[in-house]
Amino acid sequence: MTSSHHWYRHYEPWKRRFEIGFWVFGFGITALFNSATRMMDAERFGFDVGWEPLVWETTSAVSALMLVPALVWFTRQFPLDWRDWRRLLAVYLLGSVAYCLAHVLLMVAMRHGVYAVIDGSYAFGSWPRQLWYEYLKDFRTFFAIVVVIEVWRAAVRRLHGEASMLDAPDDAPAAEADPPARRFLVKMLGREFLISADGIAWAQAAGNYVNLRSGDREYPLRSTLSGLIARLDPDRFVQVHRSWLVNLEQVVSIEPLESGDANIHMQGGHVIPCSRRYREALRARLPG
Repeated sequence: MTSSHHWYRHYEPWKRRFEIGFWVFGFGITALFNSATRMMDAERFGFDVGWEPLVWETTSAVSALMLVPALVWFTRQFPLDWRDWRRLLAVYLLGSVAYCLAHVLLMVAMRHGVYAVIDGSYAFGSWPRQLWYEYLKDFRTFFAIVVVIEVWRAAVRRLHGEASMLDAPDDAPAAEADPPARRFLVKMLGREFLISADGIAWAQAAGNYVNLRSGDREYPLRSTLSGLIARLDPDRFVQVHRSWLVNLEQVVSIEPLESGDANIHMQGGHVIPCSRRYREALRARLPG
């Protein structure tokens, strides 16, 4: 085990806390620096703005921080793929506009709330002019956040290992003549090794990747879920949700839910969602 791999194994349980802390720290430092800069600029030109720059920058930072989960979701729904850059450019430009509108509305609402508490009043100014001004800033912030998210994902994939199907021509759904995939090639930190398809417990779709669970690790595979299903043994693997498939031999039990959906309990204690659309077909495939 390499030192990087060893480090990642210890880091993984803290991954969520680290990511949240990263964004909180980043936006917090940005708010403090921008507040100080505004105060110094006002003093240089002879204006007395008092505490207001701190309120302006803090509300802007908090609003942007609240939108980070939405951008994480957005980038998963529309993952970057340079082969489709024209469509993605239009999608991301529209996304930047939506981001700006949400950011401004949250920010202005917060400022009105703060000023109301101190019996003051806040004026955003001329909305068309101010929106354009804010968009010029939010455009850069939007794409900066997207870049950070994608760079971090690429780094995690490198540490975690990225899988590819052996004997498959590409990631498109395979033709009927293609044999079931028996092994996957995993590249991780300059090394290559094989994992058996039979050892995969489940797979989950995530944008233009599918995460394969094998043992105690997950490996991202650049494929669609339908493309993966077409290359796996249909006697062993079955789709249980629009984003999930499971290995039948690792299913322990099915827990029906009042909604008509179900929870699938897997070996190792993990629980996989099963939608009502696939529930009966799953039960028919299980022995007994």
